[in-house]
Amino acid sequence: METSDPRRAIAVEHAALVADLRDLTDEQWTRESLCEGWTVHDVTAHLGAGLTIGALGWIVSILRAGLRPDVHNRRQIARFARSTPTETLERFAALGTEGGDPVRLPSGDSAAWLGELIVHGEDIRRPLGLEYEPAPEALAEVARFFASRDFAVNSRSQVKGLFLRATDADFTTNDPGLPTVEGPLLALVMLMAGRPAHLDRVSGSGVSELRHRLER
Repeated sequence: METSDPRRAIAVEHAALVADLRDLTDEQWTRESLCEGWTVHDVTAHLGAGLTIGALGWIVSILRAGLRPDVHNRRQIARFARSTPTETLERFAALGTEGGDPVRLPSGDSAAWLGELIVHGEDIRRPLGLEYEPAPEALAEVARFFASRDFAVNSRSQVKGLFLRATDADFTTNDPGLPTVEGPLLALVMLMAGRPAHLDRVSGSGVSELRHRLER
């Protein structure tokens, strides 16, 4: 698979998500996402906060939160969100443009933050019934990153001892002799990110074990 430029891919996925958010109704903005307890509005603000916090800002925020990610995330959502979803969307849409917030990633791991956009974009879209397929090279970049290490999510640990195989792309991870989980690459990425809602898109001898890990 071709390796993408993660920073360019971040811009592409950001623009695609903005386009999908433009026509949401008030009810859709308040709908729960795949992130339990977070609405579509919350996830949008979370993404905006993560893309603008910078390394120092992240360190200060997590320390002030007493190393409690939930507290840190709630505060950062409140920092980025505006009084209405429409205003939050306009701020999110303007990221990196003249007059908008500059993009300042918390670390140099661009693939991790590309993963944030792809995963949280699907967290938003799936409950709303919106169909979207990320650029294949961007999705492959995230899949390789998730399979190689635990970062913002315990993605590598999530699938330890399981052989993952994409049915629509040239991607595998771990030993082919292990119990198998196979399906579309987007579903595998979402499962590595801990989203059990995508279990219905995969098959194989390892699915029951992965289900147990995700639902415990």
